[in-house]
Amino acid sequence: MSDTTETFHDHTPAGKQTINAAGPANFAKIESGGRKAARMGTEDLIGDERNLDTILGIPVNIQVVLGSATMLVANLLKLGRGAVIPLNHRVGEPVDIVVNGRVVARGEVVVVEDDNSRFGVSLTEIISAQSTTLDA
Repeated sequence: MSDTTETFHDHTPAGKQTINAAGPANFAKIESGGRKAARMGTEDLIGDERNLDTILGIPVNIQVVLGSATMLVANLLKLGRGAVIPLNHRVGEPVDIVVNGRVVARGEVVVVEDDNSRFGVSLTEIISAQSTTLDA
């Protein structure tokens, strides 16, 4: 690697800056699986468990989607108190359970046993990881 010096003029008060050109980057080689995996000891597993516990402690936002509707802005502006917006889901169809924008399950709306003033969702279907995200 050779050191190269380049001078250029700009609009700074000094009018001149000297820049040393960078050489190629050198990165350490990374071992994949094989020997390193065979050498994993208890210390590595404990560290992995702590990392997993950290991840499992992250809260996520869960939404239950009863349905959606599309309408023109003109019709939206005409809505008033008591207006009913028909949704694309029908009565008795499962609702979507959405986590971070992705449908992860479907279920039925129920009344929570311990508190009759609250709704809940009884899961009826778990969606596979290949499913698409919910359109907004």
